[in-house]
Amino acid sequence: MITLYPLFTETTMADINHIMKSSQTVTDAKKIPGSEGKSIPISKSVDSVIPADESYRMDHPEMGMCLLVNNKNFHPATGMAYRSGTDADAAHVVDTFRTLGYTVKPYNDLTCKQIIEVLHNAAKDDHNKRSSFVCVLLSHGEDGLIYGTDGPLELKMLTSLFRGDRCKSLAGKPKLFFIQACRGTDLDSGIETDSGTDESTCQKIPVEADFLYAYSTAPGYYSWRNSSDGSWFIQSLCGMLKQHATKLELMQILTRVNRKVAEFSSYSNRPDFHGKKQIPCIVSMLTKDFYFPH
Repeated sequence: MITLYPLFTETTMADINHIMKSSQTVTDAKKIPGSEGKSIPISKSVDSVIPADESYRMDHPEMGMCLLVNNKNFHPATGMAYRSGTDADAAHVVDTFRTLGYTVKPYNDLTCKQIIEVLHNAAKDDHNKRSSFVCVLLSHGEDGLIYGTDGPLELKMLTSLFRGDRCKSLAGKPKLFFIQACRGTDLDSGIETDSGTDESTCQKIPVEADFLYAYSTAPGYYSWRNSSDGSWFIQSLCGMLKQHATKLELMQILTRVNRKVAEFSSYSNRPDFHGKKQIPCIVSMLTKDFYFPH
């Protein structure tokens, strides 16, 4: 019998009348820093300068780098348990992304400082000949946090290293983050149901564009992992990528990952942890379709 363990883990009326009669745009902020005593700044809408290509270019000489951080042993002071089954996840990730053409760089049991260093070095690297970037994080977590072996790190701090203004050789290219970790301690008991382009032509793009974050679970919830086969999310992700990468667009694949994970139920000796469910959470700032090259 295999036991599944949870990961531990709003202007004045004058302004309004003016805006309603104009074709200009304003922010939806209640208050803008430094705007005290001043009218809210407005900006003229302009035609998009983003190329009209509907799909990302995937014909660069290299598919890209895939960083894998696999943390399973934690300092006692963190109170985090050993993550049994995570090596199965890591093996699936290495095999799957190498098959997809990525150069996979695996790292085991990294401290917070080491994780920052690895991702910082990757962000400083030259990605001009690469089509994309992937980062897979396997660890304990909380909402907005990922654990190094010695404590928590803010995910935003890590991902922001790859913003378009900070990692210019990846600007306009897809940056995919897959995160297997808890995001809280809520449990999902489930419910019964009867339903069965050339980037050089782009003058300016949002610095937060072209990111995709695929979390193993919804905000606030536990993420489940099988002690021998690995996590539901990574098992499903790798399986769906291998099955559909040459046929479907990435968001279609990830929708199938969601469905596959939703089929699992936990089995535990603890009644309060038995028969629980999980659903991944996909947050996309991608601006084009992502198709893996055939």
